[in-house]
Amino acid sequence: MSTPAPRVHLALTELRDLLASLRLPLRVEGATIAASERDGLVRQLDDYILPRYESLDAPLLAVVGGSTGAGKSTVVNSLLGIRVAASSAIRPTTRRPLLVHHPDDEDWFTGARILPGFPRVRISPDAAPTPAIGSSQQELEIRATSRLMRGLALLDAPDIDSVVDENRATANQLLAAADLWLFVTTAARYADAVPWELLREAATRDIVVGVVLNRVPEDDMADVEKDLVSRLEQAGLDTAPLFTIPEIPLPGGLIPGEYVGPIREWLGGLATDANARSAVIRRTLAGAVSSAMDRVDGVADAAADQARAVNHLESEVNRARGEALRRVEKAAGDGSLLRGEVLARWQEFVGTAEWFSKLQEGIGRLRDMVADFVRGRPRQTEQVEAAVEDSLLLLLHAEARQAVNDIDHAWRFEGGGGSALLGSALAGLPDDETLRAEISGQVVGWQRDVLTLVRNEGADRRTKARALSTGVNALGLTLIIGIFASTGGLTGAEVATAGGTAAASQALLVAVFGEDAVRRMATTARERLNDRAQAVLAWYLGPFYAAIDSLDVEVEAAERLRSAVDEIRRAEPGVPA
Repeated sequence: MSTPAPRVHLALTELRDLLASLRLPLRVEGATIAASERDGLVRQLDDYILPRYESLDAPLLAVVGGSTGAGKSTVVNSLLGIRVAASSAIRPTTRRPLLVHHPDDEDWFTGARILPGFPRVRISPDAAPTPAIGSSQQELEIRATSRLMRGLALLDAPDIDSVVDENRATANQLLAAADLWLFVTTAARYADAVPWELLREAATRDIVVGVVLNRVPEDDMADVEKDLVSRLEQAGLDTAPLFTIPEIPLPGGLIPGEYVGPIREWLGGLATDANARSAVIRRTLAGAVSSAMDRVDGVADAAADQARAVNHLESEVNRARGEALRRVEKAAGDGSLLRGEVLARWQEFVGTAEWFSKLQEGIGRLRDMVADFVRGRPRQTEQVEAAVEDSLLLLLHAEARQAVNDIDHAWRFEGGGGSALLGSALAGLPDDETLRAEISGQVVGWQRDVLTLVRNEGADRRTKARALSTGVNALGLTLIIGIFASTGGLTGAEVATAGGTAAASQALLVAVFGEDAVRRMATTARERLNDRAQAVLAWYLGPFYAAIDSLDVEVEAAERLRSAVDEIRRAEPGVPA
């Protein structure tokens, strides 16, 4: 056995592995066609290109293909002079492909060197042929016979236009695994569309093709031959030999030697002449590789489309999440959170008249009275905290749900293949009770964060120790209210109350901590609230990210495929760049 060029074989193997692992799960335009093309490329690399590179001196494989009822099996039997392939008027006859080889070439076909996906069924040379009705389409029947010359194997394929889908698929797969095609048609069927699609493909791939025109009425022979030759020339197959067999009785079911002899001689000349065999193999192999490289470009385009679609789906989740976060930030700073229950509880806590009268007496006096002011009001402190918690819970709950609605709409109606993922993503969302519990935990945690800020900021201010020792909760609430107390989201009487609250809160905090410290604490508190809101949204929208991750789409797949193709073209001069 010959040794393949290491660089070419390595590059082709890498390409095969890249294609085999390529996922195209999103239902974007062209994905289904690209997936079929990917599978076909993997099969051709496994069935023909890689094994042929590994063993350039293996026997020539000629696939006998053609339309339904063209007489493919009869041609195979006649070439051998014995009936090894089943032929009958029942269609389709050939359900299980048959590979015939010389006994001395058995080692080439015992293992899975070619067509590894087909389990081998070895048949005794003397066994009568059977149509193998009901057998597995993927089985490959193998027979050895000394009637076939060494260096040549014949593969009798199912009909290319079979009414059975599996037969057509197998026929195309076998033709893609051949060194040369022996194409059998009839006077009644030679103009059919399906055969010509395959013949034009053969011309594109530069495959050696021989055409058998079977069962031609003698009166029409000249006209039919002339028309077929013209069609072959137009298809780029002007060098393909044409063998014509008239419509005559077949003694013993075999075509007489005078008609089948030229076919046998042509095949024998290619198989027994080492130079001719090598020329056929290298020509077909180069054409197969070149065609495959062109087809990989289309698959790479589809891989790039998948990566773009994945990025689009993720960007829609990020967009919905970001917009929800911005709405939370806006509500936390425009006064919206201070209206209603929060504002009412805060007024009860501080007592509006008392609060402003203390402010008018002087911030110093107010600061000294903070401890006395809050000592008897622990319940009011808890009520304000609870009102803040409820307000933030409602806000975050509404925005989390709105983010889901936005993603649902984008994935369902704006393309990108996300509709197929929606079911699993929506099913993975936490239930409403769990969502509320998560938000509540984050809000309570934020309130603790604010108290910690106040406590830490006052740690080095001994002159304010008495106020801080008993007024941390009150000062923490004052900081929270000050953050929320913008008049932008308020109307009517709320504006005046909130404005006064904001001024009083700011004045008190500055008196206790200083202006820079208050600014720093407010900024940090807003950042902590943002972090908590971000954590809620990231957790709640997690099933959407998980659905995207489950696609397992490699974003660099297209680039890696194209790089592999470039390497093959550089390594194999016969493959055009």
